[in-house]
Amino acid sequence: MLRKIAVPVLAVLVFLGLWEALVWVNDWPNYKMASPSDLPPAFWKYKELFFTMGWQTLWRTVAGLLLAVIFGTALGMIIGFSKIARDALYPLLVGFNAIPKATLVPVISLIFIGQHDFNTVLMAFMISFFPIAVSVGIGLSTLEPEYRDILRALGASRFTIFQKIALPKTLPEFFGALKVSATLAFIGTNLVEIVSPHGKGLGALFKSGETNGDYPLMFAVLIALAFLGIVLYYAVIVLERYFAGWAEREAS
Repeated sequence: MLRKIAVPVLAVLVFLGLWEALVWVNDWPNYKMASPSDLPPAFWKYKELFFTMGWQTLWRTVAGLLLAVIFGTALGMIIGFSKIARDALYPLLVGFNAIPKATLVPVISLIFIGQHDFNTVLMAFMISFFPIAVSVGIGLSTLEPEYRDILRALGASRFTIFQKIALPKTLPEFFGALKVSATLAFIGTNLVEIVSPHGKGLGALFKSGETNGDYPLMFAVLIALAFLGIVLYYAVIVLERYFAGWAEREAS
């Protein structure tokens, strides 16, 4: 347990040390590249804004991710159980995912004018549901037919087959995709926060730092976003160990 905590912490400290050394060796001013030692004053100066804006970013990201879980799982079940639906929907899913989501921000903002919270949650959802839908669909479409046939021969219902075979088979793939989606959701949230003229959240705080030439603030926002992403990622790991811990294998 101690090793699992110490190794990531040590890696972060090494990264910060290399970052500090890079700035020091090149003698870069903080308006070109802020160093880690420039960040604590920025955090302290804007501490109230970081708490307020950080909470706004976090809850909207989590809301978008929850919607992605609900709709992505439902869509994945449809394409996983139906070959016709899979053939029909896969090209649409791939095509939509290939569209740069930054180009959709002004479109969404025009359609839902003034609905900043809704726009932000919607973008977090749109950018994070694809991995979940695909992973669930692949997991269900690759079920071993022998197990399914045996349960059917024993009189099991479709729900029982899903509960006993499909759900456990899909959980490892689902949580793998959820880890990816958890970080992608932050990208969607911040796209709207940065672009929107009345933005809130850490993205708006980053934009404020850019407008005012406050580079330590900008880098502090990036570190805050990274921290929130790590927190959400490890929250998914906790859920994975609770619901699908049986699938974890120790490294040899």
